[in-house]
Amino acid sequence: MTQEEQLSVDGVPVARYVVDPAIDPRHGPRPYLHPVRTLGGTVVTDAFPDDHVWHLGASLAVQDVGGSNLWGGRTYVRDTGYTWRDDHGRIAHTRWESRDPRRLAHRLQWRDRAAGVLLTERRELAARRVDERAWALDVAYTLTAPADRAVTLGSPATNGRPGGAGYGGFFWRAASATPARVWTATDEGEDAVNGSAAPWLAFGGTGPDASAYTLVLAGLGPGDRWFVRTAMYPGICVAFAFDRPRVIPAGTGRAGRHRVVVADGALDRGACAALAVVEPV
Repeated sequence: MTQEEQLSVDGVPVARYVVDPAIDPRHGPRPYLHPVRTLGGTVVTDAFPDDHVWHLGASLAVQDVGGSNLWGGRTYVRDTGYTWRDDHGRIAHTRWESRDPRRLAHRLQWRDRAAGVLLTERRELAARRVDERAWALDVAYTLTAPADRAVTLGSPATNGRPGGAGYGGFFWRAASATPARVWTATDEGEDAVNGSAAPWLAFGGTGPDASAYTLVLAGLGPGDRWFVRTAMYPGICVAFAFDRPRVIPAGTGRAGRHRVVVADGALDRGACAALAVVEPV
């Protein structure tokens, strides 16, 4: 049975957290947030879209974890291209530390196809109000390698795919009924923003109800880059291995902390810059 939890802000449900989805192993089973909503009720995530069925709302997912695909879909193979392989693992919930509508914290294992443990993880999700139009999702995690071996994180880009396809990390498949916009403090558009290390990134779209919304993301870690798509599909990612593999040494952890401010309305650059640094109350 699929297990679900809810995140709420002042009693208003803003996100469903699907903890243990019963889905096709080729879709990269993992916990994900969907639907995520603005305080006004506009849905800002998509899951199981026809173009990329393995895109699951907002989730942590990496295509190459020591040779295992924990993203879903085909695996990019150097000099071959995307190929269906029997290499899909899963990210599995193991135990709860906190289950509260404002804060969820739990332990997970990143497993290969044979259920061998690649990484262990502690994850925390928190939802807090920012102001009358916006709330903030705080995502914190630590990925820990086994004591006896290092673990390498890769992407299609690090495995030879051109075109800035360095995806894999904290990924947000957005919902947008109209062409989406993406911008930073200094640049705008997919080509300009993809691969950047700007302190914050804003994404503007329209939900299924045609209401405008804006997401403001912050919290790149050392070596992280923004991966964005607006033309092929609407999506944004804190990419761990955008242009080079990342190694988690044996017995050590890789920590990440990101914030996504979810706001009703189409916001300008100044408003986004302010939301990128505001502390939720």
